[in-house]
Amino acid sequence: MIIQYRELPAGEFKTTCLKLMDEVAQDRRTVTVTKHGKPVARLVPIKDQPGSPFGWLKGSVTLSGDIVGVGGQISNSVS
Repeated sequence: MIIQYRELPAGEFKTTCLKLMDEVAQDRRTVTVTKHGKPVARLVPIKDQPGSPFGWLKGSVTLSGDIVGVGGQISNSVS
């Protein structure tokens, strides 16, 4: 059952809070809670949370050669 309203009195919000949270998350609709006809709060869906930044480049970076050693020769001679 999908509720077709955007404004809801505080008393009704109190009795249907958990159900409304599920509906807002599923339908991606905002519900405004009113008290005596005036808006006092808004229940909004959150944006999708990005995953962890670790592993984003997995499979897209290629390493070649010795990544630990020095790339050139080191000379100790003094000029």
